[in-house]
Amino acid sequence: MTELQIINTAATSLLAVLGACVASFINVVALRRAEGISWISGRSHCPACGKALAWFELIPVVSWLFLLGRCRACKARIPPRYALVELAGAASSAFCYIRYGLTWMTVLSFGVSVILLTITMIDLTSMEIPNALIIALIPFAVWAIWAMPDVSLLSRGIGMFTASVPMLILALIVAGAFGGGDVKLMAVCGVLLGWENTLLALFIAILTGGVLSISLMLTGRAKKGAHIAFGPHLCAGVMVALLYGKELISWYLGLFGL
Repeated sequence: MTELQIINTAATSLLAVLGACVASFINVVALRRAEGISWISGRSHCPACGKALAWFELIPVVSWLFLLGRCRACKARIPPRYALVELAGAASSAFCYIRYGLTWMTVLSFGVSVILLTITMIDLTSMEIPNALIIALIPFAVWAIWAMPDVSLLSRGIGMFTASVPMLILALIVAGAFGGGDVKLMAVCGVLLGWENTLLALFIAILTGGVLSISLMLTGRAKKGAHIAFGPHLCAGVMVALLYGKELISWYLGLFGL
């Protein structure tokens, strides 16, 4: 293994661990927010018996696997969502480095991934996207103007309205079609990505959201017309577009010889 390969492996592993730790913290913030509890109040504890967790019970993913998904004290089941979110944080962080390497884009995309994962978890638990997190994305959207010079200012300006305006119009026509947080999220991400990648992100969100909705109805876990949190699908689409949008769009256009 060459020196560069060692550096890349170490950096990828480090970011994966960091991403898993951040995702573990995000889990706590989202759940406490949903319960109306301050995220800085008290140590992490079992939601079933209230026992404070020891340090070795807080290792992302590893602790859940070691404990076989159950509380060490009361044996209550610990939802797999904890480990899955931590894995998602590790994977998205690692891909930031795999895609961009030792560049400022890795830092930018990692920061964006943290905010998007936080939005995802809060939207899943409370069906809302806090304005504070939308505002937190704005500096990254501005930074992207310098970090991603291949996306023009015109493209970013158009991108601000490409998805957000149609979503807003649909929300006004169909009650509950989209939330205000979804619209504002895509307005900021339009500046971050440019109009082409914004359309790609929206397409991915509609595709994954549609598949989930159909599967929930077919399995009887949701009724027709029931609302689902759409923010997580938008966040997934934005992250994929940020990392591999250019390649995916080129591949798609290539299917038609364009």
